[in-house]
Amino acid sequence: MYTVQLSKLIEKMNLENVTPDIDIRHIKLCQPDVNRPALQLAGFFDYFDSERVQVIGHVEYAYMQKMEKDHGHGIMSRLMDYKVPCIVFCRNIEVTPELIQMATEKGVPILRTGKTTSSFMAEVIRWLNVELAPRISIHGVLVDVYGEGILIMGESGIGKSEAALELIKRGHRLVTDDVVEIKKVSDDTLIGTAPDITRHFIELRGIGIIDVKTLFGVESVKNTQSIDLVIKLEEWNKDQEYDRLGLEEQYTEFLGNKVVCHSIPIRPGRNLAIICESAAVNYRQKKMGYNAAQELYNRVTNNLMKKAKQEEE
Repeated sequence: MYTVQLSKLIEKMNLENVTPDIDIRHIKLCQPDVNRPALQLAGFFDYFDSERVQVIGHVEYAYMQKMEKDHGHGIMSRLMDYKVPCIVFCRNIEVTPELIQMATEKGVPILRTGKTTSSFMAEVIRWLNVELAPRISIHGVLVDVYGEGILIMGESGIGKSEAALELIKRGHRLVTDDVVEIKKVSDDTLIGTAPDITRHFIELRGIGIIDVKTLFGVESVKNTQSIDLVIKLEEWNKDQEYDRLGLEEQYTEFLGNKVVCHSIPIRPGRNLAIICESAAVNYRQKKMGYNAAQELYNRVTNNLMKKAKQEEE
């Protein structure tokens, strides 16, 4: 299970910590969802997920205001006894000194933001889904080509980094070389990033390590990119049959998500950068509803039917 520090959430969402005496360095978040404790304020704690961030909005605060003071404090005390990671008050709602003292004694941080409850929850859930997403690391190169994330894979030394360098020279952007960290942020989306230690570097055999950002400028690099297409480079094998039409898509799988995959045989003289560009444009064209292979198939079929009709006449 992956976790994220509460301090990182505070920094990312620009939250005000109204309980500064609590040491938050050991508090970690492990649930991507948040909870508005409406039922809990009414006293119903069955199936309560105490590991979620608790969000107090205008409705919850108005309900608390109508409670008798002792009863309201008792409910909040019971909520904090579950050791929730934090309680966030939205719309800059004022937090009473009694509640701050109670939270400090129980070690539950109280945070505050000026954002509306719905927009804050949506932003936090989106961010936590990315931070806590399942992930793997693979060997490959990830490049942004015409807005499509192209993951180039293949055996060591086959020419992945050289292809990426040529793509960078042609105006495309490097995400990561050698190691690609893949996060599954949804059932449809995989996001690729670079490890911090190797970000913006490329290894070229015979030359060594080069800093792409320094050599080619900030427009030549990118920190994250969705993985839309996989290109597998492999040595040419004359005995193997290669797809020459592309009528049926081939797929590879990462973390349960399928990604379109092309196997490209490598021979001297083949320009890998142009092949990657063409694959990216062709994939984009298919997403827009046009399939060149299907169009050729339809033309051939129509031509054969026309000839057969003419012979019958």
